Amino acid sequence: MNDHTPAPGGWKVAGPKRAKQISPEQLARDLDAKREEAEHIYLGGNPELAEQKYRGLINEVPDMAIAHNGLGDVLVALTRFEEALASYDQALLLKPDSAGGHNNRGNVLWDLNRFDDALKSFDTALSLNPQLFEAFNNRANALQSLGRYEEALESLDQALALDPMLVPALNNRGNALKSLERFEEALESYGQALAINPDLVEAYANRGNILKRIGRYDEALDNFTEVHKRKPDHPFNAGAMVSTKMYICHWNALDEDIEILGELVRSGKPAVQPFTFLGLSASPENQLRCTETFVQQDCPEAPAPLWQGETYNHDRIRIAYVSADFHDHPMAILMSGLFESHDLSRFETYAFSFGPDRPGHARTRLEKAFDHFINVPEKTPEEIAQLIRHHEIDIAIDRKGHTRDSRPKIFALRPAPIQAAWLAYPGTFGASYMDYIVADRFVIPEDQQNYYSENVVYLPDSYQVNDSKRSIADHTPTRAEAGLPDDGFVFCSFNQNYKILPAMFDIWMRLLKQVEGSVFWLWVGHPKAIENLQKEAAARGVDPQRLVFASRIKHADHLARHRLADLFLDTLPFNAHTTASDALWTGLPVVTCAGTTFAGRVAASLLNAANMPDLITNSLEDYEALALKLATDDAALQDVRTRLQQNLNSCPLFDTDLTRRHVEAAYETMWQKHQEGAPAQGFSVTPVKA
Repeated sequence: MNDHTPAPGGWKVAGPKRAKQISPEQLARDLDAKREEAEHIYLGGNPELAEQKYRGLINEVPDMAIAHNGLGDVLVALTRFEEALASYDQALLLKPDSAGGHNNRGNVLWDLNRFDDALKSFDTALSLNPQLFEAFNNRANALQSLGRYEEALESLDQALALDPMLVPALNNRGNALKSLERFEEALESYGQALAINPDLVEAYANRGNILKRIGRYDEALDNFTEVHKRKPDHPFNAGAMVSTKMYICHWNALDEDIEILGELVRSGKPAVQPFTFLGLSASPENQLRCTETFVQQDCPEAPAPLWQGETYNHDRIRIAYVSADFHDHPMAILMSGLFESHDLSRFETYAFSFGPDRPGHARTRLEKAFDHFINVPEKTPEEIAQLIRHHEIDIAIDRKGHTRDSRPKIFALRPAPIQAAWLAYPGTFGASYMDYIVADRFVIPEDQQNYYSENVVYLPDSYQVNDSKRSIADHTPTRAEAGLPDDGFVFCSFNQNYKILPAMFDIWMRLLKQVEGSVFWLWVGHPKAIENLQKEAAARGVDPQRLVFASRIKHADHLARHRLADLFLDTLPFNAHTTASDALWTGLPVVTCAGTTFAGRVAASLLNAANMPDLITNSLEDYEALALKLATDDAALQDVRTRLQQNLNSCPLFDTDLTRRHVEAAYETMWQKHQEGAPAQGFSVTPVKA
């Protein structure tokens, strides 16, 4: 988080018309005492009363610049930013050469997301006083918000040259370095801030977020714990602590943690990021509450939408996919075939890519797939939204939701008349500015629609599109090359480690005990996760060596090694998604338990579309029983494998063109409703013939 720094205003008291019996000096002292009283009340934590005092003083002395400035400070504390700006403007009208006043004006413009205007105010402040280190720090905030990270870093270095002990600048310098992905330097800057102020909660939180991102989970957890000690209700810190534990399968007191998070979410507290909560909650109602709280704090609807009701009359419907993931990423794995096969006689396709430009086959393929591939990694959400509006996009598709590196503020600015979420985030966006969510009747049953802020569009089969051109390496490694025993049944689950909860692990360990010589093949997320899972296996009476861990390799090779496994076991409450499609595409059966939320029902949706509904269970008891039967009954397992293999070339799940036609029908219906002036409303897409 970024820190503002106020600056001295250099104000002088201007006197009113004075009664003859009171000397000018005495009157000035009286007025200054009233101002000090108002300031004392404000600093004492009572801005409402301070506002009354300042307004009374201004009524008495309308040309008292320092009182207008003080009122502006109070109004900022009350988050009445437009009124605060008016107060600062009045103060500067009376005293235009106040560097501190221009600094304060820049701060409130930053609060109003008017970053260019804020930058101008800070520049004016520095032109009046080049030694005003606070303005250099605040100027960096504006530059950071504008995506001008190198310039922000330069401005912060100027602030620190003037005052090396300026803690807000050290904290903000860490933020700028983080934006530049210079993580080690960012950590050093946060450390310098904490050396000066060991109670700086923001620096602990910022440092924890970087450490988590670069996989130093133990250290991240230490920092989030420090935040909790100093400020237990710090926004989203409780969830960050639990999320960090999940990445390394640190399950101590997990049930208690989950219960506490649930209570905080139900009370409307900003306790946990929505994506983290997907893996911890089995309640669609609580997930809606969580996302609504997050949106209200982080990306509320803009008061002035960019699209103002204009009617577009294009020859083709303009579809924009907006994402950070146009590279070698699970999204690209799923959607590349769809992007390539859109009917360009009816649709003009755009990609707005704000993620890294990572060269490779996936990136090259994606850039060729669109009519317009617009690379905007350095642009702010506001600038990207302006571009979407400039191109008169009819339907903007969010491809990030509340996942890492998302920019929901793009959609909060309403750059397009129709905005929809699809295949990005398995839950509700929680915002009024998202018109539709594309789903199917399994991931969002009709009786759960009220837990979604969007209008639900139902595709006929699964909501998930797959690329029928996905390649599997010809070479299959030997079991020994994969670290597996030559003999014995191989259970596997290549889900991310954070999706593994103790209840699922209990079942897996019981299966290992019952199936002699079997092993469980898992994804390697972090060495600490391996250590913790081995400890958990031992605690359940299972030899830790019966857990085998698969390292990261090229995707085609990863698909090929699926041939070594016998059965894929899913997780709950957060299912396998792309991971389940990977397994099925290779002919590996997946056993799932249908949960109660979107994230917990995806694998069942995929199995239905693969014509394998008999692999869906509705309780953990049935899940365990089915897994045991398939692991101990060779004929039953072979039957499942044979049917799955036969289905691969004919089932809806892997028919890219069929899904493409259904999705395009959904887009046309959205567009037609809009053209007719009808409000967004849910509907079902009529199945087309395969």
